[in-house]
Amino acid sequence: MIHYSPAVCEKAHRLECLLQRIEAGEPFDQVRADLGLSIKPEALPKLQAKYEKGGRSWEALIDGRYGHPQKAHSALCEWMYERRRENESLTARELASEIRERFQIQLSIGHINYLLRKVEENEGLVFKIHSMRVSGIEED
Repeated sequence: MIHYSPAVCEKAHRLECLLQRIEAGEPFDQVRADLGLSIKPEALPKLQAKYEKGGRSWEALIDGRYGHPQKAHSALCEWMYERRRENESLTARELASEIRERFQIQLSIGHINYLLRKVEENEGLVFKIHSMRVSGIEED
């Protein structure tokens, strides 16, 4: 029998609560904020299917990482992105040091660069779509 950490179980319970509250008609964004989850709306169908297949039990929503913690959690990422916006000359090595001091988490320089690239790509896409709409160009 696999024993999950309290944090893994607690997250699965919050996901179950999210699905139940949305099913009851509460707005997704409000429920997500209330529960402190950083889940995207497009992930809901997969979560719902997993929940239904697992007999509508919170255990079906365990993330499958088997206790391996997710180091770069949403609060850490938001802090890191904000630090980078404040000072674009910060290197991944400097951010790694600040993260270690502030969050007591060791992230590799490569992973920090990956996370920063992901945000830059998303921001670039949002800017491109916005520019196309402003200029009257529609996407296909």
